[in-house]
Amino acid sequence: MTCVKLESYLKYPILLVEHPFGSGELLASPFRTFIYPCIRAHLLMQALIDQLATLRKTDIRETVEQRLNEFAAVRARPSADVFSELCFCLLTANAKASTALAIQRELGPLGFLTKNQEEITQCLRKHAHRFHNNKAAYIIAARKKADIKRTLTRWTPADPPDNHAARDWLVENVHGLGMKEASHFLRNVGYQHLAIIDRHILRVLGDNAIIAKQMVQSTLTRKKYLAIEKKLRHLAKATDMNLAELDLYLWYLKTGRVWK
Repeated sequence: MTCVKLESYLKYPILLVEHPFGSGELLASPFRTFIYPCIRAHLLMQALIDQLATLRKTDIRETVEQRLNEFAAVRARPSADVFSELCFCLLTANAKASTALAIQRELGPLGFLTKNQEEITQCLRKHAHRFHNNKAAYIIAARKKADIKRTLTRWTPADPPDNHAARDWLVENVHGLGMKEASHFLRNVGYQHLAIIDRHILRVLGDNAIIAKQMVQSTLTRKKYLAIEKKLRHLAKATDMNLAELDLYLWYLKTGRVWK
């Protein structure tokens, strides 16, 4: 039999006995139900960190950096363009990003600001967007915050507390924006320290034992969202990235694309 000393993951070193025939299975012990999941989670996390490090050495890094530069440049564009990005993120809730992008391209900044509710509803219906009536109403209501570019000058994109303050303001003041959508909008205008926790990110985290599998399909309350964001922050630190950069790499791992 072989004894393996575990020190890296557990607080106190524990000796485990491997199966004598080298199957890799741990012998039954009172620790097994706790220790094995911890070991598995640790190994999966390290494998994901290694995968991300490898990915950053490929051409994908250039694409990710280009996308991040595009996000930062949005803040220098006209107010209508920043408002268009807000509307895009309103449209991403319960819908594919590709659908929201197609609608954004058709309506354009001027359309989001000037078309009436029925015209917007027809555009959303044309692109088979779910909840087209509600989303059109959200866009009309959001026009009260059309000068969102000026509002954002209160918060610095590179400052983590400012990122959180900006998100809280958006969730409280823009009907239809939840934690994910507000984080998405802020990332798309250059904020760096918020996690966009959508179903793709949840699946990556579930597949790598960073969160429990049942959380992938569960409703994300604010408390759950912040708890998962904290885990992503640890992953970002381990890979020497900010959350905005990490999100693009994780999205690529799951979809093969670097979306906005």
